[in-house]
Parts: sequence; C-alpha cells; structure tokens
Amino acid sequence: MSLCINPNCQNTDNPDNLLRCQSCGSELLLEGCYRVTRHIGKGGFAKTFEVSDSGKLKILKVLILKEAKAVSLFQQEAEVLKRLNHPGIPNAEEYFKFFPQNSQEAVHCLIMDKIDGENLYEWLEKRGNRPISEKQAVFWLTQLTNILHKVHQQQFFHRDIKPSNIMLTADGQLVLIDFGIAREITGTYEKKQAAGQITKFVSDGYAPLEQINGHAVPQSDFFALGRTFVHLLTGKYPLDLMDDPYGDPYTADLNWRVEANQISPLLADFIDHLMMRSVKDRPANTQAILERLVEINETLYPAKLTKSESVKPLPTVNGQIFFLERTLGSWYSGHSDVVRTLAISPDGQTLVSGGDDKTIKVWNLYSAEEIKTITPHSTQVFVLAISPDGQTLVSDSDDPEIKLFSMTTGQPILTITGHSEFITSLAISPDGQMLVSGSHDKTVKVWNLHNGK
Repeated sequence: MSLCINPNCQNTDNPDNLLRCQSCGSELLLEGCYRVTRHIGKGGFAKTFEVSDSGKLKILKVLILKEAKAVSLFQQEAEVLKRLNHPGIPNAEEYFKFFPQNSQEAVHCLIMDKIDGENLYEWLEKRGNRPISEKQAVFWLTQLTNILHKVHQQQFFHRDIKPSNIMLTADGQLVLIDFGIAREITGTYEKKQAAGQITKFVSDGYAPLEQINGHAVPQSDFFALGRTFVHLLTGKYPLDLMDDPYGDPYTADLNWRVEANQISPLLADFIDHLMMRSVKDRPANTQAILERLVEINETLYPAKLTKSESVKPLPTVNGQIFFLERTLGSWYSGHSDVVRTLAISPDGQTLVSGGDDKTIKVWNLYSAEEIKTITPHSTQVFVLAISPDGQTLVSDSDDPEIKLFSMTTGQPILTITGHSEFITSLAISPDGQMLVSGSHDKTVKVWNLHNGK
C-alpha cells in the first residue's frame, strides 16, 4: 500500500508499485525515496505517517495547519531536532516541502527516526492506570532529566512535557518527543517575552502559571516534569487531584501525596520542589536536579557490601596490581554524550577528552577537576593529539579541517585544510615540528605544525 499525502486527494490508497497517485496524480515517492505506507495518528498541528526508505521504516510528520505561525513552529521543530543529538531525542533526518499535482501550495514535511514503543499516557492506561513504583520513578526521573540537560545545554527548553510526549521503547529508553513548541533561549526571545509577544501554548494540568501568562523559562520544564510524575505516581490526571475541584486549575494546590503512598517523603518532597509555584523556588538547573537525584537514589537504595569470600582477586601484570584510581566526570557531569578520544599531556598532569557532545574537555588528571571546556566543532570530536612541549592541542571532527589550540588558554591558533574527507588519526613528531594526519580520503599528509603548510 502506498498513500497519497495530498490533503485534497479523494482516494489516497494506491498500490505500492506506482510513482503517481491514481486519483489525483500527485507523487507517491516523496523526495525520490520515501513511500508512505500507513497513517499513524493526528494531533493539533500535524498528521503522522509511517514511510519506507528503501525498506527502512521512518516517520513522516505532515503539517495540517496553514497559518504562518504553525509553519514557523513546524520549521523550528525540524531545526531543533537536527541540533540535538541524544538517544532520548528523535533524530530529524530531513525537512522538505511537497507540492501536490496542479497545486502551488506547499505541504510541509519532516522525516524522523521511527521510535517503536508506547507513550507513557498509553502505557499507563494499558496497565489500568496502576501507579509506578518509587524505584521506577527515580530511574525515569534521572533518564528524563539527562535528556533535558542536553536540551537546555543547547539553549532550548521544551515547553510541553507530559506523559503523552514521552515514549518508552522496548529496551527501556525514554524518548522525549514533540518539540513543536520548544523555544531557543536568545536575546530576541527575552525581548519578545518582555513585550508580551510570545505565543502561548499550554497543556492544562502540566504547564506552570508563568507559561500560561506567556513567560515560560527553562524552569517551566521542571514544573511540567513534576506534574508528569504526579500523574505516573498516582495514575490520575493532575487536575483531578486539586484540593478544590472548583478552584483555579492554574493556581490550585494538588492533594496528590495521599494517592501515592508507595513513595517516601524524600521523593515526594523532591517532586513538590519541582512544582513550586514561584520559578525561583524550583531547582536552578538540570545539574542541580541530577545531583539531588543521586543523593535520593543513594539514600533509598544504598549499595550493598560484597561478602569478603566472594571478592575476586585484583588483576596483576608482572606481579603488579592494577586497580581503578579515579573517575573523571560522571553520568550527571562532565561529557553529556559518548567520549570518543583521549590524550594525555607529556608531563602526565593533564588529560584531554572529546566526544559526541561536540566538546573538548581539559582535566587535571590527579585531582579529576575539569579545567576548561572548548567547543570548536559543530559535530562529534573524533581525534586528539598534544604536542611534545604540552603547549598545543590538535583536534578533528567529522570534517576535513584540523584545528590547533593553545593548551593554556583554549584559544584557537590555526586551522589546517587539505584533506577531502574527515580525519581518522593524528600524530606529532617527537621534536614537535611536524604533524601527520590520516584521512578517510585514503591519504596521509605531513604538515608543518607551526604554519600548517
């Protein structure tokens, strides 16, 4: 089956061996590769479809509103998802415009990764709205806050966190979806906010008062996160838990704790902290939330001591015992994504790391303190090298440019170009005069480290 996405088509069903719709003549193989196989659902802004790209299933989101503001938000969602690289955030592959046969009016389309699973609203309903356990709540809070940490680090905030916008996959990964009303934190946004020019989008029961009034901030996501977990821990829609059923839904307190007697006051207090009415009374940022979650987890589920008889002997090489001395960074600090490359300075005092979060971090190897963060690349950092005198750092990303920085200040020194594809390896001669690079273009090049020639 191949579906036509022309909104005016009278019969959208077609055999899957046609290039054009039998009914309206519009193209069925979108952008020359995407064939629409079935309709999945419809929301306030868009319809979603499953598409096949040479046999690989993906999601097509099609805007159904024609207003300029809706188009702007749709395009913004595509841009946001392209900039956020995290397993808990859908990957946006392509935004394009589709023109039906004999029409000059564009249909706006977005291709995304297909996430197999259920949203948490559906998941909760299918289990009879049975509340989740305390342990599951702590685990999911940690997952979602790590996702928000990535979003907020990129200067965005979501503005629509609720159970139906969180997917649960078969491997236990939570994925935050529907970035249609996410906003970038910029000077322009703040000026428009002050002038009352921000469009208000809210999900009743989850959005805080400042968002209702058009003054959403990153901490608004924390309020919505708290309300989401009230729903998950009680099995009830938050507004059904108001102290006064006839009160103002945006200012009324929730009598939710009596419905969540499976959790400790420690976790309940934390969730109430997320939902404080005043923004300044909520956690300052995602880092603060993650640190508090670590403390809660350690208090509720302290690590068990291993019995001495079950302890395995430490590994040895030539009679020397090897053991873990320290860890740099953690799951709530340091790099926010996979670490791909490491380099140690010649004096053994400094470690440099790079990875998928597009950052290079410089560490004191002995105190484990982060010295500085450098963000020189627009994609993952794959290769690092340090000069023999410890003064120059060389890096490369998923591009053919080699970048040189001062190890002391982190400031750029030089950019070397010459390869036609990304660099796979770097080495510096012992005298510090030559830099050698190997590339995916199947060449090895030797450069003067000081002038890049």
